[in-house]
Amino acid sequence: MIQYALKCSNDHSFDSWFQSAAGFDKLSAAGLVTCAVCGCDKVEKAVMTPRVRPARKAVTEVAPAQPSADEISMATPSPEIAEVLSELRRKVEENSDYVGKDFAKEARKIHLGDAPERAIYGEAKPEEAQSLIEDGVPVAPLPFVPSRKTN
Repeated sequence: MIQYALKCSNDHSFDSWFQSAAGFDKLSAAGLVTCAVCGCDKVEKAVMTPRVRPARKAVTEVAPAQPSADEISMATPSPEIAEVLSELRRKVEENSDYVGKDFAKEARKIHLGDAPERAIYGEAKPEEAQSLIEDGVPVAPLPFVPSRKTN
């Protein structure tokens, strides 16, 4: 997994995780990388500093960098981010079919034309998602856990 600092054309800065650098490139080329704030699909990598751990015997401790006013910290989401994520979840659930743990199988069937094309969401193991990305199936992680449908 790799974390990138990203910036959209509306000048929003945010971070996101990807399976690999190639995974980011594939998702970005397919227009599936969108701004966490406004949903814009014109997103590019921003300049970022590498995270390097100090040597085990290092004596000095470096204070963590404070995010600037235009950056968004996903570790402690602000009320605005929580609202955006809530709205994203609502739209996904309204406009997509929940396929649960069969997500990888169903996404592959749709990609191959063995099932009708439609928007789906569900759950996949990391290795299943990796395989889908490597095979060119357009998928993207959602920033929330689907609510389980129970009896």
